[in-house]
This record gives sequence, C-alpha cells and structure tokens, in this order.
Amino acid sequence: MSEEKITDLEIQENSGLRKALSGIELKLFTLIAVFMSLFHLFVLGFYPITPWVLYTVHLGLGTILILMIYPMKRSAYKSLLATIIDYILILLVLFAGSYLIIEMDELIYRIGVAPTALDLLVSIILIGAVLEITRRTTGLILPILALIFILYAHYGKYIPGDLGHRGYSWDRILSYLNSMDAIFSVPIGASATFVFLFILFGSFLGVTGGSRFFIDFAIGATGGKRGGPAKAAVVSSALFGSVSGNSVANVVSTGVFTIPLMKKIGYPSRYAGAVESVASTGGQIMPPILGSAAFIMAQLLGTSYLNIVYASIVPALLYFFTVMIMIDLQAAKLGLKGLPKNELPNIKNVLIKEGHLFIPLLVLIFTMTVLKTSPIKAAIWAIASTIIVSFVKKHTRMTFSKLINCLVDGARSALGMIAACATAGLVIGVLNLTGAGLKFASLILSIAGDNLALALVMTMCATIILGMGLPTTAAYLITAAVVAPALIQMGVSPLSAHMFVFYFACLSAFTPPVALAAYAAAGIADAKPMQVAFTAMKIGIVAFIIPFVFVYGPAILLQGTPIQILVSTLTALIGAFVLASGVEGWFIGKSANIFVRILLIAASLTLIVPGLITDTVGVGLILAGIIVQLNFSSKKEDQKVSKKINEIEG
Repeated sequence: MSEEKITDLEIQENSGLRKALSGIELKLFTLIAVFMSLFHLFVLGFYPITPWVLYTVHLGLGTILILMIYPMKRSAYKSLLATIIDYILILLVLFAGSYLIIEMDELIYRIGVAPTALDLLVSIILIGAVLEITRRTTGLILPILALIFILYAHYGKYIPGDLGHRGYSWDRILSYLNSMDAIFSVPIGASATFVFLFILFGSFLGVTGGSRFFIDFAIGATGGKRGGPAKAAVVSSALFGSVSGNSVANVVSTGVFTIPLMKKIGYPSRYAGAVESVASTGGQIMPPILGSAAFIMAQLLGTSYLNIVYASIVPALLYFFTVMIMIDLQAAKLGLKGLPKNELPNIKNVLIKEGHLFIPLLVLIFTMTVLKTSPIKAAIWAIASTIIVSFVKKHTRMTFSKLINCLVDGARSALGMIAACATAGLVIGVLNLTGAGLKFASLILSIAGDNLALALVMTMCATIILGMGLPTTAAYLITAAVVAPALIQMGVSPLSAHMFVFYFACLSAFTPPVALAAYAAAGIADAKPMQVAFTAMKIGIVAFIIPFVFVYGPAILLQGTPIQILVSTLTALIGAFVLASGVEGWFIGKSANIFVRILLIAASLTLIVPGLITDTVGVGLILAGIIVQLNFSSKKEDQKVSKKINEIEG
C-alpha cells in the first residue's frame, strides 16, 4: 500500500485533508509543535503553573497548529486567500490567549457576571475559533450541536414545559462560556494533562519502533495457528491500541500488515477488514491506558484513574476473548490454516532484537499500580524510560531527529482531541448555566418510568448515534453529561453508568452507517465499507452485551466479593464462548443447525447476565445443545461448509 493511501486513511475521521507544509511554514509548525510538547512536559513534570494558564496555552497552541495544518476547505488546499485568513485567525487567537493570561486575576471576578466589551470580544474570538477548528478536524456535527446548545441558552425561555428556562442575555452567555465551567472545564483539563502526555508517550514508543515490535511479536506468537493472521491482528491491535487509544489510527498502523496476511490464508476481504476494525476499536477499552475518554471519566467521577483501569480488566478480557473465539471458529468452519513457518517472524529473535521496547509499558504499569503514582508522573516516567531503553539497540536508538519527530507527532496527534474537548466544553457550559442536564435526565426518567432496561437501550442508541459523527471523547462527554445522571437516579452506580456510556461511544467506531474504523479497514482490504461494518458487528456482538452486564452485575467491574467476581467472570467467559459458537454456527468440531444455534445463543445470554438462576438455566441450555449437536448433526450445513473449503482450496 502506498504512503499516500495510508495518509488518506489516517485522516478519514477528519473533514478535510491536512496541508503538506513546506519551507518556512513547515519550520514554524515544527517549532510550535516541539515547544507545545516540551511545555507540557516541563509544567506537568517539573514546574506546576495555574490551571487557567496551562489550559489557555494548551488550547491556544492547539488552535494555532490546527489552523496551520488543516485547510479551511478542500478546494482551499493551496489558496493564498485561505492562507491569509488562517494567519489572521492565528493572530486573533494569540491576542485572545494573551488577554486571558494577562487579565486572569481580574477576569475571575467578571466572567459571567459583569463582562467588559473587550471581555466579550475575546469570548467571541475564542468561541468562534473553537467551533472552526472542530469543524476542520471532526466535521460539522459537533460544532452544529454546540451552536444549538448556545442558542438554547438564549432562546430557552420560549420553549414550553420542563425543558424551558428563564433565558440568559448574550453578554452573560458569551462571557460564561469562556470560563472554567465551560471551554476550560474538565474536558480541556484532562486533554491538557493526562491525555496529552499519554498521546506523547504513544508517539515516543511508535517512533522508536514499538508499533512494529507489537506486530512482529503478535504474528510470531499466533500467526502459525489456525486463522493465525486474524489472531495476530487482535493481539497487535490490543497492544498498540492500549497505547494509541484511537481506533482509526490503530487500524491504519496494524491493518496494513495484518489485513493482507488474513486475505492471503483465505479470509474474505470483508471479514479481514472487520476483524481489524473490531480489534482496533477494542484498543480503546484495553488496559493499562484505554482511550482518552477514560481519563476524563476519572475526572468526572472524582476517582483515581487506576480505579477505571481495574474496572475495565474483565470487560476487556471478555471482549478480546470472544473476538478470538469468533475468529477461530470461522477459521475452523472454512478450513483455514496459519502462515507457513518460514513466513513467521522468529519470536525469540523478535524479543532479542526489540523486546526491550516492551519495558516502557511495564514501567507505566509498575509506577501506576505498585508505586501508586499519578497518571501524569507515570506517563513522564514511561516517556523517559522509552528514551533510555531505545539506546539498547542501534536501530531503535533515539537520535536528535527522532526526538524532534516524537515531539511533533505527539502534538499533531493531539489536535483533533483538543478541538473536540473544547467544543464539548461549550455544551457542558450551557448545561451548567441552564441546568438543562437535570432536565434532560428528568425527561428520560419520565419516558422510561421505572424500566431500567428501556433507559439503557435509549442511552445506548443516543451514544451510538452521537458516536457516528463525533470522536469517542466528545460522544462520551455529551452523553455522560445528559444521560448518565438519569441512570444514576435509577440506581445504577456512577462507575457503571459512565462505563456504559464509554463503551458504546467506543463501539460506534464500527457501527453502521457511519463506522470510521470499518471504513478505514475497508480501504485497506479493498472491500465495501458497509459489508465490513456489518461483519464487524457480528464479530463484536458480545461488546454490545457487556455494558448491560456490568450495569446489572457490577462484579464484572471488580466491584464485590472475590467469590462474586470469580463466578461472574467464569460464567461470562463460558457465555461468551457459547455465544460465539451460536453466532458462527460451529460447535464441538462441526457445523450446528439452527436449533442448536438458538439454544447456544439463549444459553449465552443467561450466562453472561450474573445470577444463580440464570447461570443454572444457561448450563441446562448448553447441555441440551450438546445433546442435540451430538445426535442430530446437520448434513446440509456440513455440505455447505465443505463447499466453502473446496472453493478456498481451489
């Protein structure tokens, strides 16, 4: 695959192409990006500063870099007028940012209460810039949603019923949105601290060769097994995704290697693309890093990030276990083999040559779990260890040019997230100003009544729909602000409610009709995007069940006694296995008829849902399925499978 095509795939989540900078523009962009990364490392690791200043510099530098690298529109890719407008906007952003920092002590008393004319001008510049950079990086949906909320803050007095409010003047709205309760609230706070450092860590690990090591290790460990390349895709995506936290970037980074290998051994194009998109999406829920939304979740819940990591362990295990089983059963059904031994990387040689690149991940886990350091310190230690261990081998050694690439790539990779967090802050600001969050929660409660299942389904649909047009972080933030309070009022624990929303925000990456991860994988696999997306839903079917499980049975989030946790985990794993068997139609080494498949799927649902009665029913259904499968084999299905195998071998 050409570098050009890979670049196109990397930016499919964006509304426009990135500019190919050169000359003085490239040098200026590099200088600002390097300064941005070094600034965050310095103030977060060695010289703490006021959050207001940190957030202002973070958003200001991010805005400048976005205006430099993302064109106003595709047709303005090389337009001189568009470039002039971009630099005028950059000067306005510099003015607004400088004003916020210089007037900080006075603004604290004026914001949202008695703004001056200059305060309002700066607010308009900042809000307009945030909406524009979000439009350039993530498309129109999130800016339009933010504008609707801003209009609601002023015109809400004309809305009848519970959703209406007394209305607010434009002066108060514009000023309030420029506060620590809006643009500079929790989302941009998490973006400027934990999230930025972990993105920077991912860049350091990638530049030193960590991503290639993960792929070689995964192929060497699983590539020779039945359906090996697909299993390698799952392992490498889980490893790489736990660092990158971005499903599309994960697809592009690992998929260019794994998808061709899957097709080579006989997997259909749509299936190869689907496996990669599901595995890459799972990277966002994979400990120890998870996606950027997990850091924000910890902030919103007022809990340690480590608690979020612990809670995600069993759900992530279930997710990847089921995907691996689905892949294995599909390979068995189609008679697919692994890669020949002579085409496999020697895992011993891989570990000898590049195994030292796994040390930074171990440092990260050790510092957070054993030393109990903050995620900020853990990320800085991980970055430092990456630089140190890179000198173990000549080909991974951190040179000056590599260091610059790491700093630039880290800043560039954070741009879309910065824009999304700032705009989500606008929505949260309106909710805080008007109290609309509680009103939306009351509306959901009135519709769902006492029916928790209905409220959960409504939340699932809302999150997936938002996630189709928004980055995971923005989809999670908005749904968590509007819907999660309703679930909590219905008795769901705050952690379960937020994890429920977070999971479905992630799953939107391969859920039709807009499935960015599936689209990226389809581009590599040369398959139809919709076929890839629907196949991905089939492979990742258990992921749509897991969130309901930890709402009704918090033990799966490691909340409860050791016995409850152990029993819930084991029954859920058995349930996941029989669900995969039922969906794939392959059980006890042969194809299963429709009756057996129904029994297995029913058994899986009862086993995945915790409880003695449901577990007993599930075991009974499995036994019934085994009896039927052993005594009433479907010859028709076996003939179909044989035909498929012959076609592949032919």
